[in-house]
Amino acid sequence: MTRPEQHRYFVYAEGLGRAQGHVLEAGSFEAAAVEYAELYTPPVDGDDEIRIFVADLDGGQEHCFVIDLSDDGQAERCD
Repeated sequence: MTRPEQHRYFVYAEGLGRAQGHVLEAGSFEAAAVEYAELYTPPVDGDDEIRIFVADLDGGQEHCFVIDLSDDGQAERCD
């Protein structure tokens, strides 16, 4: 099975800020958000959600994701 092309992302969680961010390699913005949540256990809010910001280090584009831990743990784009 071929691994998808990897990109470098800077990822950080709401409540921790950029100073606690990490550079990760992943196949997509969403994959980087999920990997960050699995590796670094960021703070969970009162709704059992984690809000994560992912910036592409090469292109500069940034996206926000919410991971709902009470549901299925999938990352969805922030509203």
